[in-house]
Amino acid sequence: MARRNLFQPPPPPPEEPADGRPRFPNTGAMSGVKSTLRDLSSNAVREIDPALIDDGGPKDRLAFSDADVADLAESIRQHGQQVPIMVRPLADQPGRYRIVYGRRRLRALRLIGVAAKALVRTLSDEQAIVAQGQENSQRLDPSFIEKALFAAELGSAGYEPAVILDALAIDKPMLSRMNKVAREIPEAVAQLIGPAHGIGRRRWEDLADATRDHDLDLIGLAQGIDGLDQLASDERFARIAAAAARPETLSPPPAQLVAHPDGTPLAELRETPRAVTLRLPSSDFSRWVRDNADNLVTRLYDEWQSTARKG
Repeated sequence: MARRNLFQPPPPPPEEPADGRPRFPNTGAMSGVKSTLRDLSSNAVREIDPALIDDGGPKDRLAFSDADVADLAESIRQHGQQVPIMVRPLADQPGRYRIVYGRRRLRALRLIGVAAKALVRTLSDEQAIVAQGQENSQRLDPSFIEKALFAAELGSAGYEPAVILDALAIDKPMLSRMNKVAREIPEAVAQLIGPAHGIGRRRWEDLADATRDHDLDLIGLAQGIDGLDQLASDERFARIAAAAARPETLSPPPAQLVAHPDGTPLAELRETPRAVTLRLPSSDFSRWVRDNADNLVTRLYDEWQSTARKG
Protein backbone atom coordinates (compact mmCIF):
# COMPACT_ATOMS: atom_id res chain seq x y z
CA MET A 1 0.00 0.00 0.00
CA ALA A 2 1.39 3.38 -1.02
CA ARG A 3 2.20 5.82 1.69
CA ARG A 4 0.41 9.15 1.67
CA ASN A 5 2.66 12.19 1.22
CA LEU A 6 2.51 13.95 4.60
CA PHE A 7 3.19 17.28 2.91
CA GLN A 8 0.30 16.87 0.51
CA PRO A 9 -2.96 18.36 1.84
CA PRO A 10 -5.89 15.95 1.97
CA PRO A 11 -8.50 16.23 -0.76
CA PRO A 12 -11.56 18.37 0.05
CA PRO A 13 -14.56 16.50 1.45
CA PRO A 14 -17.41 15.73 -0.94
CA GLU A 15 -20.24 18.22 -1.13
CA GLU A 16 -22.70 15.67 0.27
CA PRO A 17 -21.93 12.41 2.01
CA ALA A 18 -22.92 9.31 0.13
CA ASP A 19 -25.41 8.25 2.81
CA GLY A 20 -27.21 11.59 2.70
CA ARG A 21 -26.39 12.54 6.31
CA PRO A 22 -25.41 16.16 7.10
CA ARG A 23 -21.71 16.82 6.74
CA PHE A 24 -21.48 18.36 10.25
CA PRO A 25 -23.54 16.35 12.77
CA ASN A 26 -24.89 18.23 15.79
CA THR A 27 -22.74 16.22 18.18
CA GLY A 28 -19.27 16.22 19.61
CA ALA A 29 -16.79 18.92 18.62
CA MET A 30 -19.07 20.50 15.99
CA SER A 31 -21.79 21.01 18.57
CA GLY A 32 -19.28 22.94 20.67
CA VAL A 33 -18.31 25.04 17.65
CA LYS A 34 -21.94 25.89 16.97
CA SER A 35 -22.45 26.79 20.63
CA THR A 36 -19.42 29.09 20.47
CA LEU A 37 -20.78 30.77 17.34
CA ARG A 38 -24.08 31.35 19.09
CA ASP A 39 -22.23 32.88 22.06
CA LEU A 40 -20.30 35.22 19.75
CA SER A 41 -23.52 36.23 18.06
CA SER A 42 -25.15 36.96 21.41
CA ASN A 43 -22.30 39.35 22.26
CA ALA A 44 -23.15 41.52 19.28
CA VAL A 45 -24.57 44.93 20.14
CA ARG A 46 -27.94 45.69 18.57
CA GLU A 47 -29.72 49.00 18.12
CA ILE A 48 -33.24 49.00 19.58
CA ASP A 49 -35.90 51.69 19.70
CA PRO A 50 -36.14 52.76 23.39
CA ALA A 51 -39.94 52.71 23.04
CA LEU A 52 -39.71 48.92 22.71
CA ILE A 53 -37.89 48.55 26.04
CA ASP A 54 -39.85 48.20 29.29
CA ASP A 55 -38.01 49.67 32.28
CA GLY A 56 -40.11 47.88 34.91
CA GLY A 57 -38.86 45.43 37.50
CA PRO A 58 -36.97 45.89 40.78
CA LYS A 59 -35.06 49.18 41.03
CA ASP A 60 -31.56 49.29 42.49
CA ARG A 61 -31.44 53.11 42.36
CA LEU A 62 -33.64 55.69 43.97
CA ALA A 63 -35.97 57.49 41.58
CA PHE A 64 -34.41 59.88 39.09
CA SER A 65 -35.90 62.40 36.67
CA ASP A 66 -35.04 63.77 33.23
CA ALA A 67 -33.12 66.56 34.97
CA ASP A 68 -30.97 63.97 36.77
CA VAL A 69 -29.80 62.46 33.47
CA ALA A 70 -29.52 65.72 31.50
CA ASP A 71 -25.71 65.72 31.59
CA LEU A 72 -25.58 62.06 30.55
CA ALA A 73 -28.00 62.75 27.70
CA GLU A 74 -25.88 65.64 26.43
CA SER A 75 -22.74 63.49 26.61
CA ILE A 76 -24.43 60.77 24.54
CA ARG A 77 -25.65 63.37 22.07
CA GLN A 78 -22.09 64.63 21.54
CA HIS A 79 -20.06 61.43 21.79
CA GLY A 80 -22.52 58.61 21.27
CA GLN A 81 -23.47 55.80 23.65
CA GLN A 82 -20.17 54.31 24.74
CA VAL A 83 -21.49 51.53 26.98
CA PRO A 84 -24.41 49.31 25.89
CA ILE A 85 -27.35 48.51 28.12
CA MET A 86 -28.59 44.94 28.57
CA VAL A 87 -32.14 43.81 27.80
CA ARG A 88 -33.97 40.51 27.62
CA PRO A 89 -36.82 39.56 25.27
CA LEU A 90 -40.37 39.54 26.64
CA ALA A 91 -41.68 36.06 25.88
CA ASP A 92 -45.32 37.17 25.86
CA GLN A 93 -44.66 40.29 23.73
CA PRO A 94 -42.57 39.45 20.66
CA GLY A 95 -40.42 42.34 19.53
CA ARG A 96 -40.37 43.97 22.96
CA TYR A 97 -37.74 43.82 25.70
CA ARG A 98 -37.25 44.45 29.42
CA ILE A 99 -34.26 46.30 30.79
CA VAL A 100 -31.75 44.27 32.81
CA TYR A 101 -29.34 47.11 33.55
CA GLY A 102 -28.70 50.61 32.24
CA ARG A 103 -31.87 52.42 33.33
CA ARG A 104 -30.19 55.83 33.48
CA ARG A 105 -28.73 55.38 30.00
CA LEU A 106 -32.15 54.30 28.71
CA ARG A 107 -33.78 57.39 30.25
CA ALA A 108 -31.13 59.62 28.64
CA LEU A 109 -31.58 57.94 25.24
CA ARG A 110 -35.33 58.45 25.41
CA LEU A 111 -34.75 62.08 26.30
CA ILE A 112 -32.77 62.76 23.12
CA GLY A 113 -34.63 60.31 20.88
CA VAL A 114 -31.69 58.03 20.01
CA ALA A 115 -31.77 54.27 19.45
CA ALA A 116 -30.34 52.24 22.33
CA LYS A 117 -27.23 50.12 21.82
CA ALA A 118 -28.08 46.96 23.71
CA LEU A 119 -26.89 43.45 24.45
CA VAL A 120 -29.84 41.06 24.19
CA ARG A 121 -29.82 38.10 26.57
CA THR A 122 -32.38 35.41 27.27
CA LEU A 123 -32.26 35.28 31.07
CA SER A 124 -34.45 33.94 33.85
CA ASP A 125 -35.74 36.39 36.46
CA GLU A 126 -33.03 35.25 38.88
CA GLN A 127 -30.24 35.56 36.30
CA ALA A 128 -31.45 39.04 35.34
CA ILE A 129 -31.44 40.19 38.97
CA VAL A 130 -27.89 38.91 39.53
CA ALA A 131 -26.67 40.57 36.30
CA GLN A 132 -28.36 43.84 37.25
CA GLY A 133 -26.91 43.93 40.75
CA GLN A 134 -23.39 42.95 39.75
CA GLU A 135 -23.15 45.33 36.77
CA ASN A 136 -24.36 48.34 38.74
CA SER A 137 -22.08 47.54 41.67
CA GLN A 138 -19.08 47.46 39.33
CA ARG A 139 -19.94 50.66 37.45
CA LEU A 140 -21.12 53.05 40.18
CA ASP A 141 -21.43 51.60 43.65
CA PRO A 142 -24.97 52.23 44.88
CA SER A 143 -25.31 53.80 48.30
CA PHE A 144 -26.23 51.74 51.33
CA ILE A 145 -29.87 52.86 51.35
CA GLU A 146 -30.25 52.08 47.63
CA LYS A 147 -28.93 48.57 48.22
CA ALA A 148 -31.18 48.15 51.27
CA LEU A 149 -34.31 49.19 49.38
CA PHE A 150 -33.33 46.99 46.42
CA ALA A 151 -32.86 43.99 48.72
CA ALA A 152 -36.21 44.65 50.41
CA GLU A 153 -37.98 44.93 47.06
CA LEU A 154 -36.47 41.65 45.88
CA GLY A 155 -37.51 39.96 49.12
CA SER A 156 -41.07 41.25 48.78
CA ALA A 157 -41.15 40.01 45.18
CA GLY A 158 -40.38 36.48 46.40
CA TYR A 159 -36.74 36.09 45.36
CA GLU A 160 -34.75 33.59 47.41
CA PRO A 161 -32.14 35.05 49.81
CA ALA A 162 -29.38 33.29 47.84
CA VAL A 163 -30.31 35.26 44.70
CA ILE A 164 -30.34 38.53 46.65
CA LEU A 165 -26.94 37.77 48.20
CA ASP A 166 -25.45 37.05 44.76
CA ALA A 167 -27.01 40.13 43.19
CA LEU A 168 -25.63 42.49 45.83
CA ALA A 169 -22.44 40.54 46.60
CA ILE A 170 -23.17 40.63 50.35
CA ASP A 171 -23.38 38.10 53.17
CA LYS A 172 -26.35 37.12 55.35
CA PRO A 173 -25.53 39.46 58.30
CA MET A 174 -25.37 42.43 55.92
CA LEU A 175 -28.68 41.43 54.33
CA SER A 176 -30.21 41.30 57.81
CA ARG A 177 -28.96 44.84 58.54
CA MET A 178 -30.29 46.11 55.22
CA ASN A 179 -33.70 44.56 55.88
CA LYS A 180 -33.85 46.20 59.30
CA VAL A 181 -33.15 49.64 57.85
CA ALA A 182 -35.66 49.17 55.01
CA ARG A 183 -38.27 47.97 57.51
CA GLU A 184 -37.89 50.80 60.02
CA ILE A 185 -37.34 53.77 57.67
CA PRO A 186 -40.35 54.54 55.44
CA GLU A 187 -39.50 54.47 51.76
CA ALA A 188 -41.02 57.95 51.40
CA VAL A 189 -38.34 59.28 53.78
CA ALA A 190 -35.57 57.41 51.93
CA GLN A 191 -36.80 58.89 48.64
CA LEU A 192 -36.86 62.36 50.23
CA ILE A 193 -33.31 61.99 51.51
CA GLY A 194 -31.96 60.51 48.27
CA PRO A 195 -28.97 58.21 47.79
CA ALA A 196 -26.77 59.97 50.39
CA HIS A 197 -23.54 58.39 49.11
CA GLY A 198 -21.59 59.86 52.02
CA ILE A 199 -23.78 58.18 54.64
CA GLY A 200 -22.70 54.68 55.56
CA ARG A 201 -24.46 51.70 57.03
CA ARG A 202 -23.91 52.57 60.67
CA ARG A 203 -25.62 55.98 60.48
CA TRP A 204 -28.60 54.51 58.62
CA GLU A 205 -28.85 51.83 61.30
CA ASP A 206 -28.74 54.49 64.02
CA LEU A 207 -31.64 56.29 62.36
CA ALA A 208 -33.58 53.03 62.06
CA ASP A 209 -32.95 52.27 65.76
CA ALA A 210 -34.10 55.74 66.81
CA THR A 211 -37.25 55.38 64.72
CA ARG A 212 -38.07 52.04 66.32
CA ASP A 213 -37.04 52.83 69.91
CA HIS A 214 -38.94 56.13 70.09
CA ASP A 215 -41.83 55.06 67.87
CA LEU A 216 -41.21 58.07 65.63
CA ASP A 217 -43.42 59.32 62.85
CA LEU A 218 -40.42 59.81 60.59
CA ILE A 219 -42.51 61.06 57.68
CA GLY A 220 -44.13 63.76 59.82
CA LEU A 221 -40.79 64.66 61.35
CA ALA A 222 -39.19 65.12 57.92
CA GLN A 223 -42.13 67.16 56.65
CA GLY A 224 -41.71 69.53 59.59
CA ILE A 225 -38.11 70.46 58.73
CA ASP A 226 -38.02 73.75 56.81
CA GLY A 227 -35.86 74.06 53.69
CA LEU A 228 -35.05 70.37 53.51
CA ASP A 229 -35.54 70.27 49.74
CA GLN A 230 -32.86 72.93 49.30
CA LEU A 231 -30.15 70.76 50.83
CA ALA A 232 -27.88 68.13 49.31
CA SER A 233 -28.73 64.49 49.94
CA ASP A 234 -26.17 63.95 52.73
CA GLU A 235 -27.31 67.14 54.46
CA ARG A 236 -30.96 66.08 54.28
CA PHE A 237 -30.03 62.86 56.04
CA ALA A 238 -28.08 64.78 58.70
CA ARG A 239 -31.01 67.11 59.46
CA ILE A 240 -33.51 64.27 59.76
CA ALA A 241 -31.14 62.14 61.85
CA ALA A 242 -30.44 65.06 64.19
CA ALA A 243 -34.17 65.61 64.77
CA ALA A 244 -34.75 61.89 65.32
CA ALA A 245 -31.93 61.77 67.87
CA ARG A 246 -33.77 64.33 70.06
CA PRO A 247 -37.15 62.71 70.67
CA GLU A 248 -37.61 64.83 73.82
CA THR A 249 -38.06 67.86 71.60
CA LEU A 250 -40.98 66.25 69.80
CA SER A 251 -44.52 66.83 71.01
CA PRO A 252 -45.95 63.51 72.18
CA PRO A 253 -49.43 62.69 70.94
CA PRO A 254 -52.16 63.56 73.46
CA ALA A 255 -53.46 60.68 75.57
CA GLN A 256 -57.12 59.73 75.67
CA LEU A 257 -58.32 59.10 79.21
CA VAL A 258 -60.60 56.10 79.77
CA ALA A 259 -62.79 56.37 82.86
CA HIS A 260 -65.63 54.41 84.45
CA PRO A 261 -69.08 56.07 84.42
CA ASP A 262 -68.65 56.68 88.15
CA GLY A 263 -65.55 58.78 87.38
CA THR A 264 -62.89 56.23 88.33
CA PRO A 265 -59.88 56.56 85.95
CA LEU A 266 -59.12 53.24 84.32
CA ALA A 267 -56.49 53.73 81.61
CA GLU A 268 -54.72 56.01 79.17
CA LEU A 269 -54.90 55.34 75.43
CA ARG A 270 -52.25 56.84 73.18
CA GLU A 271 -52.05 56.47 69.38
CA THR A 272 -48.88 56.87 67.28
CA PRO A 273 -48.30 56.10 63.60
CA ARG A 274 -46.95 52.70 64.60
CA ALA A 275 -49.19 51.52 67.46
CA VAL A 276 -52.05 52.13 69.86
CA THR A 277 -50.93 51.80 73.50
CA LEU A 278 -53.24 51.21 76.44
CA ARG A 279 -51.68 52.00 79.81
CA LEU A 280 -53.30 50.86 83.04
CA PRO A 281 -52.04 51.99 86.45
CA SER A 282 -50.73 49.11 88.50
CA SER A 283 -53.64 47.64 90.46
CA ASP A 284 -55.61 44.48 91.00
CA PHE A 285 -57.61 45.40 87.88
CA SER A 286 -54.50 45.80 85.68
CA ARG A 287 -53.19 42.43 86.87
CA TRP A 288 -56.54 40.82 86.06
CA VAL A 289 -56.41 42.37 82.56
CA ARG A 290 -52.90 40.98 82.12
CA ASP A 291 -54.00 37.47 83.11
CA ASN A 292 -57.02 37.56 80.81
CA ALA A 293 -55.53 39.52 77.92
CA ASP A 294 -55.93 36.72 75.36
CA ASN A 295 -59.64 36.30 75.96
CA LEU A 296 -60.29 40.04 76.22
CA VAL A 297 -58.48 40.97 73.01
CA THR A 298 -60.00 38.02 71.11
CA ARG A 299 -63.51 39.02 72.24
CA LEU A 300 -62.91 42.63 71.19
CA TYR A 301 -61.58 41.48 67.83
CA ASP A 302 -64.62 39.25 67.21
CA GLU A 303 -66.94 42.11 68.16
CA TRP A 304 -65.10 44.44 65.76
CA GLN A 305 -65.40 41.92 62.94
CA SER A 306 -69.13 41.56 63.56
CA THR A 307 -69.58 45.31 63.50
CA ALA A 308 -67.45 45.68 60.34
CA ARG A 309 -69.54 43.08 58.50
CA LYS A 310 -72.77 44.86 59.41
CA GLY A 311 -71.30 48.17 58.26
